[in-house]
Amino acid sequence: PQVAYRETISAEAEVQGKFVRQSGGHGQYGDVWIRFKPNPGKGFEFEDQTVGGSIPKEFIKPSIDGLKEAFEKGMVAGYPVIYVKATLFDGSYHDVDSSEAAYKLASAQALRVAAQKCSPVILEPIVKADITTPLDYVGTVMGDVASRRGQVDGMVQKANAQVITAFIPLANRFGYISDLRSRTQGRGIYTMTFDHYQQVPRSVQDEIIKKRS
Repeated sequence: PQVAYRETISAEAEVQGKFVRQSGGHGQYGDVWIRFKPNPGKGFEFEDQTVGGSIPKEFIKPSIDGLKEAFEKGMVAGYPVIYVKATLFDGSYHDVDSSEAAYKLASAQALRVAAQKCSPVILEPIVKADITTPLDYVGTVMGDVASRRGQVDGMVQKANAQVITAFIPLANRFGYISDLRSRTQGRGIYTMTFDHYQQVPRSVQDEIIKKRS
């Protein structure tokens, strides 16, 4: 099973992305300055703050498109980037050599530079699980939740059963139903729904990057 990890940044930085190529005839020239900052829970936002024609208007959209395409390829492990605000605030152009393709590549270059300056992190999907277990096995079930890096959020007793609400990384949920049944003599059940993304611990991030390299 594959986990739908995501990537984001944890620090703000202003970076330059520049693409210049000369190969006879017309060359290629694109130059952008982009401010990247964390944007928790708000997906991807782009703002154009260029003034004085530092970048011609016809190259603004290609700059956005280049950044969106680069976001899909990730910054550290190849997972899509989310929760980032990118502000295009400066740049330059060449009367002859500037092109849409050059600005797309310049924006992609800016994200590569940001990967060195914005402390990128990996986010993992967290599920909300409602686990129903007989009272005799509450301690065992809670211990298993903790071993899966889960956090118990609450408990409610219903007749002779306990309903445990917990938040658990999706990566640690695979095979859970078999474990739950074996720990409760086949009487435990659970339901789960996606709840949010959360930064993985550094040790887990290093392992993910190692597997993806």
